[in-house]
Amino acid sequence: MIPMIGKKVLESEPVSMAEVKEILEKFGEDHELTYEQNLVLDHVTRFSRLDPEKSRELVEELMDIPNIKRRHAVKIADIMPVDISDLRLIFAKERVPIKADDLPGILEVIDKYRVE
Repeated sequence: MIPMIGKKVLESEPVSMAEVKEILEKFGEDHELTYEQNLVLDHVTRFSRLDPEKSRELVEELMDIPNIKRRHAVKIADIMPVDISDLRLIFAKERVPIKADDLPGILEVIDKYRVE
């Protein structure tokens, strides 16, 4: 959860859908979720493909690959691309110098975490 004082954002960090689900479920134990929070929880419940721990492990492993930042790793963990063309679409608008030789390695890392 991002700590806030008033409306000033103190810290911001990308998190995967699985982690969002975990955060909202824990928050929902003590508080009543708002309409928007319930919509988000419903969305991440339907579309997150990994459990939070596996998602964190995948993000960390992807960040070990050169030129992959946390936001890219989180996006990859959320989408779990199946082939190189899907992976290229993630980086299409990014100004990240990902080498074509690195793409199969990224897919191998993703395949280790793929749930069947």
